Amino acid sequence: MGRRLELVLGVLNGLVGDHLHRTGNELATDMELAGGRPEVIGPRVVVLVHGLMCTESEWRMPDGSDYGSLLARDFGYTPLYVRYNSGRPIAENGDELARLLEALVEREHIEEIALLGFSMGGLVIRSACHFAAAGGMRWLPLVRRAFYVGTPHLGSPWERAGRRLTRVLRMLPDPYAELAADLGDLRSRGIKDLGDPCHPFPLLPSIRHHLVAGFLDARIATLFGDALVPLASGTDGLCVDLAAIPPGHVRILPGTAHMTLAHSPEVYAHLRAWCEEAA
Repeated sequence: MGRRLELVLGVLNGLVGDHLHRTGNELATDMELAGGRPEVIGPRVVVLVHGLMCTESEWRMPDGSDYGSLLARDFGYTPLYVRYNSGRPIAENGDELARLLEALVEREHIEEIALLGFSMGGLVIRSACHFAAAGGMRWLPLVRRAFYVGTPHLGSPWERAGRRLTRVLRMLPDPYAELAADLGDLRSRGIKDLGDPCHPFPLLPSIRHHLVAGFLDARIATLFGDALVPLASGTDGLCVDLAAIPPGHVRILPGTAHMTLAHSPEVYAHLRAWCEEAA
């Protein structure tokens, strides 16, 4: 499959992937390790989970490297890139990721797992850890650290605004407004889940959690952050009733747009520093 077609399918699955999955459409993306499994999987692996309407190609830097290959070079991790249908509910993808990782540790000798999620991928990771904890899965105790890059832990104001707009349109006695509301409601469950003001699954205290967020303009960082994720949503991984993440585990990058966070040398510098610190 060509890269351009993969990108189109990533967008399509993000928009209406829940419908494609529910109807058994062949265009629906099944969760898998993109490109299959490496011939040799070492004892330390890093699992990379992409964001909404994307594929694993979003990690790629101009020189062809990515966070996974750099972590392999610097720390000996085997990178595993997850491809999934980002239009499905986040909890469903988390459950499936948990089962995929359980199958992985059953057939491979793995001693340590690091989790790395971009945008929605970070929420999928949180969900996977929840299902693993509830099911007593063997892979969860192997997770020592998790990295969340541009993840909307407190939801997206854009999705909440879309919900309000749809409700307003349905109140108008106009067939065109009703049609617009119907079209708005066609957006996937994955997108709708981003409207939740706090992720339903708390971060597990047994894992070191690290957050990276960006913003474009300091004057509007609170509201718009990196253009898609407000600064508070990207840097507050826990709900208000839980302990705060240590300040040293949070990095904020000025002048950085949302998609840039997935393939930024500056982001990798922080990932590398945290791994060195832990070592």
